[in-house]
Amino acid sequence: MSTDRPTNEPTRARAATEETSGARRDRQRPPAPEPLPLPVVDNHCHLDIADGDWLETREAIELAGSVNVTRIVQIGCDLPGARWAVAAAAEHPELIAGVALHPNEAPRVEDLDAAMAEIEALAGAHDLVRAVGETGLDHFRTGEDGRAVQEESFRRHIDLAKRLDKTLVIHDRDAHDEVLRVLDEEGAPDRWVMHCFSGDVDLARACLERGAHLSFAGTVTFKNAAGLRNALAVTPIDRLLVETDAPYLTPTPFRGRPNASYLVPHTVRAMAEVRGDDLETLCEAINLNTERAFGGPW
Repeated sequence: MSTDRPTNEPTRARAATEETSGARRDRQRPPAPEPLPLPVVDNHCHLDIADGDWLETREAIELAGSVNVTRIVQIGCDLPGARWAVAAAAEHPELIAGVALHPNEAPRVEDLDAAMAEIEALAGAHDLVRAVGETGLDHFRTGEDGRAVQEESFRRHIDLAKRLDKTLVIHDRDAHDEVLRVLDEEGAPDRWVMHCFSGDVDLARACLERGAHLSFAGTVTFKNAAGLRNALAVTPIDRLLVETDAPYLTPTPFRGRPNASYLVPHTVRAMAEVRGDDLETLCEAINLNTERAFGGPW
């Protein structure tokens, strides 16, 4: 399977516009920042979703490498995306894959049993699939009528991650208490990541008590994210990860333009400033933490 621009996934291509629907956006790619002093990993990216000034897969990886973002976790959010993630990881040694039905995707599938069977087959058959996710709950885009299926899907992904000894990657939007409730009822796996952490100090501590790694995205640079920065400040350095969630959540000063892994240095520098960490120390910690969180180096 080619890992260049997807041509058979029109709903996925539209997904990048949904995050900022109604707003006129600058679709040009931002310039590359100054490289980081040591390598880090973008632990959550969607290389298969097109937005604006498109980067082909190899180009995206090499551009990220030029600023010391040397590895990427490619996340597949539906069946075509999961297949693509596995193929991309097989083709590009800088990548590993996560496969799942996104919380907003689960209520849309016609046959959840069949879809989950394919996710399990992909996760179980390939060593390059290190994660089951992103899964979880989203009460922002999914209404009451879809939430029962969403929760069922979440529970089944938790079970799958535990049975296959994969890292669980959780999407949590406007559903903090419910996510923790389901995790407590099912029992969290040994390794799990709160992707694009969006909570406050109390949620950070609740997740950390349950063994999570907390992953911070470009949102930590946003003006209105004081609560998120407070959560970052209390997170132990050995539990910190960084991500893009590209092509979404582009960090300041390029908020609203297409995101990509090469923009991670903006977020890492902001994290170091908030925490008062030495930049090299933080980079080294993020790199080691990501390996621990996803089951070792690749």
